[in-house]
Amino acid sequence: MNEEQPSLDFSMVIASTVHDMKNSLATVMQAHGDWLGRLPPTQQHSAERAVIDYEFANLNGMMVQLLGLYKLGVDQLPLRPDYHEMDDFIEAQLAAHADVLQSRGISARYEVDPLCPLGFFDRELIGSVIGNVLINAIRFARQAILIRVGEAGGELVLSVNDDGPGYPARLIEFQSHAVQGINPVSGSTGLGLYFAARIAERHQRNGVQGRIELANGGELGGGQFVLRLP
Repeated sequence: MNEEQPSLDFSMVIASTVHDMKNSLATVMQAHGDWLGRLPPTQQHSAERAVIDYEFANLNGMMVQLLGLYKLGVDQLPLRPDYHEMDDFIEAQLAAHADVLQSRGISARYEVDPLCPLGFFDRELIGSVIGNVLINAIRFARQAILIRVGEAGGELVLSVNDDGPGYPARLIEFQSHAVQGINPVSGSTGLGLYFAARIAERHQRNGVQGRIELANGGELGGGQFVLRLP
């Protein structure tokens, strides 16, 4: 072997591959949507479609997350905060998941405190976090998801609550350790929480960092993900 041959940057190879996979998935999703549109209405809504729609959204979310984690690792994830109308922001997140919500029969609604109409954050990064949280909520929700936006202690508070079984007690107990490791039962890697926590922390103001919190209960009684931004 030529000793002068540069070593392979495997992380860059993975990131490049994930990017190509994401583009391929987008093409498949578009073709699937076009195909569904040609089916008779009675065949467009089925249990199989609910599974396909969810897994499409889940795969896309994981790829966005992996690319984000790579960019975080090489310090190439820019932060571009700005003021955003919260009604518009939440509506966009729900619209992006409208198909999977409908196919799984889940009703999603949101409430924005009229005293907190604006939020200051990076729309793309926080959108990725909320998108992944929504996919997780859709997985476990029975019939409903509620998104709330408000203000507490000078912070923007955005919560996603579902009516599912809630987070495992151990996850809530050790939530300060964002990466839980691979769970052999659920297959969870904990990377979703790690990604959300790192994105939240990048939002800082007056020495205060953003953060995430997990709880059970809320208005719908299931899992509740809370994002706090200064």
